[in-house]
Amino acid sequence: MSFSQLMLPEPLVRAVAELGYETPSPIQAAAIPKLLAGEDVLGQAQTGTGKTGAFALPLLARLDPAQNDPQILVLAPTRELAIQVAEAFQAYARYMPAFHVLPLYGGQSYTNQLKSLKRGSQVIVGTPGRILDHLDRGTLKLDKLRAIVLDEADEMLRMGFIDDVQTIMDATPPGRQVAMFSATMPAQIRAIAQKHLKNAEEIKIASKTSTVERISQRYVLLDSNQKLDALTRLLEGEEYDASIVFVRTKSATEEIAEKLGARGYAVACLNGDMNQAHRELTIRKMKASQLDIIVATDVAARGLDVERISLVVNYDIPYDSEAYVHRIGRTGRAGREGKAILFVSPRERRLLRTIEHATKQPIEQMSLPTGQVIEQRRIESFREQLAQTIETQNLNFFQELVTDWREKLETTDVDLAAALLFLAQKNQPLNVAKQFPELRQPHARGEREERPRRERSDRPERSADRPERSGERPDRGPRVRREMKGDYNNYRIEVGKEHGVRAGDIVGAIANEANIDSQFIGNIKLFDHFSTVELPANIPAEIFQHLKKVYVRKQKLNISIDTGSTTGNAGPAAGGEKRSGPGPRPGAAPRAPRKPRD
Repeated sequence: MSFSQLMLPEPLVRAVAELGYETPSPIQAAAIPKLLAGEDVLGQAQTGTGKTGAFALPLLARLDPAQNDPQILVLAPTRELAIQVAEAFQAYARYMPAFHVLPLYGGQSYTNQLKSLKRGSQVIVGTPGRILDHLDRGTLKLDKLRAIVLDEADEMLRMGFIDDVQTIMDATPPGRQVAMFSATMPAQIRAIAQKHLKNAEEIKIASKTSTVERISQRYVLLDSNQKLDALTRLLEGEEYDASIVFVRTKSATEEIAEKLGARGYAVACLNGDMNQAHRELTIRKMKASQLDIIVATDVAARGLDVERISLVVNYDIPYDSEAYVHRIGRTGRAGREGKAILFVSPRERRLLRTIEHATKQPIEQMSLPTGQVIEQRRIESFREQLAQTIETQNLNFFQELVTDWREKLETTDVDLAAALLFLAQKNQPLNVAKQFPELRQPHARGEREERPRRERSDRPERSADRPERSGERPDRGPRVRREMKGDYNNYRIEVGKEHGVRAGDIVGAIANEANIDSQFIGNIKLFDHFSTVELPANIPAEIFQHLKKVYVRKQKLNISIDTGSTTGNAGPAAGGEKRSGPGPRPGAAPRAPRKPRD
């Protein structure tokens, strides 16, 4: 079956063909006809099975181009997925005139978002917290909405956003079309489906993605700001003939290629802005060994077939497991062995597990090459160049120079050779072991830093007026803690029980606005007029200032370091609520009544 057989409009079929997709995936073949017919759809499929195309293409086909108000709303659990979905809509609609899609997620400037909302967009893609925030402010109107999509609904449940999703669903017009996609179907997700979907037939697709057996797959756990250093180490320490480095954006291809070129690599970039002639020239240069490294995006590298490529580096982890399979398939060609290495930050470990599940193969963690390994590789490479030069070049002129210099300088052969070697290697020093300090490895989930224990004699004496530990502090109510890894501070935020706030509201706001994974948000205690939350101690100053301006339940957080003051609070009777994990929190205060909308 082709996309044209699915009765999609010609502009969409043409865009899909240019993106390199020939036939619809199983979830697309099953969902597109139903959504085109205006039916509701409940789809169960793993990440990487083509879900975005399954709902974006048919909903774009039903779009009214003359209407500039939001017609489609897509809810996604993370800003990364929201951006990816918005980019997919834009790519599919490249031949639809006057089309606008707007991603709305935490961390963006409200000013820019408000300007974009006033200009108008037919498609809104956003995270639940920011969408709900705009609904509360009255800056997002859904009265003309035609369809709403819940993408990765089970992930939104895991992150504690499901109540916000319910509120948003209730704010949409009753006649809108609903599409819900989820990798699993827990009871709460099915309850939402039963409440909001009309006569929806469940589509269940099993992922059949597999990888090439000849490809060795490994990953490196690192922080995002370590990627360039890590890439340089890999390219120095790994054996390969040619390599392709995959990134997410066009601008990243140019930036990384430029930085690698400055380090002496024969490198070029490959992205969607390049015309076909330039693309073909770049590939010819790699085949002819004039280039050793290509930095590329997924779309630009589609169909790339160069036998020399023996190493694929996933500089940015793909959100789609099928994209991962296409990427690593650029190596291991013509029966050769291939290597694929994936850079993963701690907050991307979920994507790593999704890829492993989809490919049905574990990806082994690796350590970066050490300074000693890089030094040895440089020495061996230089020795090979010397051997090849001695075998293939006429050295008579240079031999006469060496003899003349040895006599004039009154030195030995060894000292003269050492001096010449020193001059020859200055641009890429051979003695580099000490110049490559080990990169700090971020702690994986569940690990804790080992801290030296203090002897009892080193511990401070308990003050006579200091209350005994009884599980309760006289000024703040019961204190319930869990162990957190790394350095954490206790912060105060100016929103509490009287505002109808829940722990899940605070987790969602901070996770989206500060780009902090929910696993790094510690204990939350709710009081009448304010709350406290444990967060990493090293929050950047610009993020901290941004959090001060974030609103939760129409209250500005105005976050500050907690000094223990109880000013304006009811005291011990206020109690507290422990954040014990994702999902709805038991015992949370009821949601404040919402004002009716006109």
